[in-house]
Amino acid sequence: MNKDIEKIADLSSDEAVCNLLENIEDEQSTVFTRSKSLKPCPIGSSVSGVCCKNCGMGPCRVRENTEGLCGATLGTISARNLARHIAAGASAHSDHGRDMAHLLALTAEGKAEGLKIKDELKLFRFAKNLGVNTGDKSVNEIAKEAAEKAMALFGQQTGALDLIKLAPKKRQEIWEKYKVVPRGIDREVVEMMHRTHMGVDQDPENILNQAIRTALSDGWGGSMVGTEITDILFNTPVPLAAKANLGMLQASEVNIVIHGHEPTLSEIIAELADDKELVDYAKAKGANGINVVGICCTANEVLMRQGIAPIGNFLSQEMAIMTGAVELMVVDIQCIMQSLGELTKRYHTKLVTSSPKCKIPGAIHMEFQEVNGVTLAKEIIKVAIDNYTNRKHKVCIPDVKSDMVAGFSHEYIRYMLGGRFRESFRPLNDGIIDGRIQGIVAVVGCNNARITHDKYHNFLVKELIKKDYLVVQTGCGALATAKCGIMTPEAMEYAGEGLRSICEAVGIPPVLHLGSCVDNSRILTIASEIVREGGLGDDISDLPAAGIAPEWMSEKALSIGTYFAASGVYVAFGGQPIPVESSEEVKNIITNGWQQKFGGQLEYISDIDQLLDKVINVIQEKRKALKIDIKKERVLMDMEARRAL
Repeated sequence: MNKDIEKIADLSSDEAVCNLLENIEDEQSTVFTRSKSLKPCPIGSSVSGVCCKNCGMGPCRVRENTEGLCGATLGTISARNLARHIAAGASAHSDHGRDMAHLLALTAEGKAEGLKIKDELKLFRFAKNLGVNTGDKSVNEIAKEAAEKAMALFGQQTGALDLIKLAPKKRQEIWEKYKVVPRGIDREVVEMMHRTHMGVDQDPENILNQAIRTALSDGWGGSMVGTEITDILFNTPVPLAAKANLGMLQASEVNIVIHGHEPTLSEIIAELADDKELVDYAKAKGANGINVVGICCTANEVLMRQGIAPIGNFLSQEMAIMTGAVELMVVDIQCIMQSLGELTKRYHTKLVTSSPKCKIPGAIHMEFQEVNGVTLAKEIIKVAIDNYTNRKHKVCIPDVKSDMVAGFSHEYIRYMLGGRFRESFRPLNDGIIDGRIQGIVAVVGCNNARITHDKYHNFLVKELIKKDYLVVQTGCGALATAKCGIMTPEAMEYAGEGLRSICEAVGIPPVLHLGSCVDNSRILTIASEIVREGGLGDDISDLPAAGIAPEWMSEKALSIGTYFAASGVYVAFGGQPIPVESSEEVKNIITNGWQQKFGGQLEYISDIDQLLDKVINVIQEKRKALKIDIKKERVLMDMEARRAL
């Protein structure tokens, strides 16, 4: 990268990342330098044409009024491509959920080393939602039966997924009307791949109906299973204070970075970091202690349960190694760059892969199995400690860190709003009805090196809370906001008067950290709870709410966006186009078509200011439909009036 030409600030809004980019060697390859030298494929790009490579006669490049060799039109090819992305994204999150269900079963049987049920109340609720008769059964018996029921959701062939019934009744009726209720999770993914095989489904709307059903099997199936069981095993999050960014690496300690999406091994490593025997071993090697930090969604998981510092999101992973301070990075699945294997050869850092699903050239493979979790975690920590004396680059840790508050599960939000004995979403609903909160916006999703790192996330969050919109976040978007310091109660200075009044009364930040990307299922649960609380319509589509993925890059983001649109939410994608932009037919289906059927839609808006305006306009139209668009005077209610409510 020619630093005289390229402005570092155009690559990232993260001060710590910019600091490292300013000091790297000119020949050093990173995702940021590659984004400048490697341009998107002009044939496959969604803005120049559509590439179909689903058979050996292709790839076929088509535009409007042209056809592939088999006669497939632009609309058909575009719908197939989007549907396959959604199937892949749903597979990733749902397979994560399956692994958690398997882990729950082994824990119930006493076969998962070092693990036990930590949230029994959530287990009982989860079991009830799956139709388990708890009766006089022991906790482990209930856990075993719930795990078996959860695993059965994947291979189920008929009927509806049990967790679908957590959605508002009207929403369930809409899904039934349009025949998109998911049956079995695996069935929907397999059928989606079958339909998009050459010569099968050739009607764009029919293809995308199955894409909807596949995405719903993720949001109301696999992802929800993953979130619920992670809470059961490792505790349902409650808010805690922490710090974020690369400045949380410690020059005089053994630094271990946990990265990926499945939290089990990482949770164990984090718990063992204070083990006296291991700390003494580290001190014997000359270190002051053991410092565990996180990247990506594994970071979100251990952050909101153990307060482990997240040092960065997706685009920060190479930067962590380039500080020269990381002894070991252990990765599991999803969003892990293959470049890490080559990069660690330049530094002393050891890269460890732990999942049988993910091996990387240049990494050490130390496979996690449920029966060896504690033993393996100790081995990995010792490998990191032994590597402390091998540092060969000058340690360069940017002195950049921010305070944050994380861990707002939907259970805690109910408690926070209503208290221990009257937990309720009523105060939130009332705040929206009286206009102090204009609406709720989820700003979620990935980073994308094709646009300035973190820029759109942080811009949107600041603008929304200034205009009295409560923001909820997950995944890399949540870490972007955390790093720039607006995920604390002190960030109230950015918030509008109405939002500030609610947040100060309740004692929360104007931006709520809800977890990892699989935890978008928490947002579905919150939306359903708000509907049940009353006063804001009888379906999710009635709520003054919207979702934004401003820097998306992952197929998981397309599945998430689709299951929210199918649940009745307007969803806007920014940054890079959704891979349908060349087909007006498909764009019309996922916007106007889905709006008419499901009350939600998926739309790409390239200009960030226009995207913000569109989201606000959509929410204001919802307020108008609910007849709450005119600001009401606040009335101090006495106890009798409260009882009437």
